[in-house]
Amino acid sequence: MTQTTVEELGSILVFAALKPSELEQLQPATRVQNYQPGEIVMQEGDCLPAKLYVLLKGALRVTKTAATGKETILRTLLSGEIFAAPALFGDGIAPATVTAESYSQILTIEREALIEAIRQTPEIALRILSVFNQRLQQLHDTVHGLVSERAIVRLAQFIQYFAAQYGTESSPNGQRLNVKLSYYQIARSIGITYEECVRLFRSIQSVVSYSRGGKITLLDPKALDAIASGTVQE
Repeated sequence: MTQTTVEELGSILVFAALKPSELEQLQPATRVQNYQPGEIVMQEGDCLPAKLYVLLKGALRVTKTAATGKETILRTLLSGEIFAAPALFGDGIAPATVTAESYSQILTIEREALIEAIRQTPEIALRILSVFNQRLQQLHDTVHGLVSERAIVRLAQFIQYFAAQYGTESSPNGQRLNVKLSYYQIARSIGITYEECVRLFRSIQSVVSYSRGGKITLLDPKALDAIASGTVQE
């Protein structure tokens, strides 16, 4: 493990309001650990040290396994995101399993050092709470969708979420998502089978394009809006 740099700390959204001198005071309480693809960062049920966890580089998959053995992907985390809220606010037990999807660097910050930084800059606490509030809202929407919405609607809403969260870039055919999502990820996230996920993408291929490597391109955003609103039948 190594310490993070002041520049890396400053690039994290929740610390954007801190001065360089304040970041330097926080730096000794930080550690950075590297994870290889497929390596488990934390297992559901693990006891978590009292720290803030931040993904500096790479991508993480957050999953939960039911008693039946079925795995559901709760979230895909990308660079700059914070996670493992129980380590700061709860009982310190990991509520889900976090696995590295690619080579990843995880930054941890000791809780006491973070509290001291919050005393000096209370805005940090508001930003952290805002992040976790968004997570709770997303979880609520996901659970509600699994119960009440058709699969095609859940798929459209899922694509829209990632387009809004991580942005898109122009391509010859339309707006390509800045994040890559596999059929497996999508299927496990919206509660359908891999095969049904493939079929649904084929049914809306004039609206959304899916290509090798998990590249998703929005061909007709207005049509996707209509599907996501539930006004278009499959």
